[in-house]
Amino acid sequence: FKRRRKVKHLDLFSGIGGFSLAIKNEGIEHGWHGYSDIDKYANNIFRRHFNGAKELGGIESIQPEDLPRLDLVTFGFPCQDLSIAGKRGGLKASRSGLFFEAMRIIRAKRPRYIIFENVKGLLSAGRWKGEVFSTILSRLSELRYDCQWQVLNTKNFGLPQNRERIFIVGHSRGTSRPEVFPISKGTREDT
Repeated sequence: FKRRRKVKHLDLFSGIGGFSLAIKNEGIEHGWHGYSDIDKYANNIFRRHFNGAKELGGIESIQPEDLPRLDLVTFGFPCQDLSIAGKRGGLKASRSGLFFEAMRIIRAKRPRYIIFENVKGLLSAGRWKGEVFSTILSRLSELRYDCQWQVLNTKNFGLPQNRERIFIVGHSRGTSRPEVFPISKGTREDT
């Protein structure tokens, strides 16, 4: 991305803007920046940090034809139905099932890159261990994305919590695919 002048970035389930902040901290400029979240308090904080970004409302109301061509889509879809602390309803449940709304937009816009994260429980969720993760990888493959992933723990990166998350990076087939993972404990790798 650093070779490109400006990136057209859509941040879904944006919360207060963690992905957008990471992109900004890497020195990547936004040519167009849109975001989607239903939490009004998170949106207020997001607007404060990224006042030029376009607020799009809830993901279900986003019409892909209203969006520009995108370079990057980032998201962290709801995890309540995947977490070992939850009921483990998987992608068929209403909250974590919003993953398919992100796929609807990605299918229509075909961004060059996608980056998303979720709880480590995503790897074991489903009727059989790994069913949800397999469904996600299959869906991305159908959309012609090759993926890399790794479970990372926030405690290894200077944060005062023990929080394991899986990060998945997808590259549109036919584009350059720099190796992103593995990331070693306490290091940063440029992509």
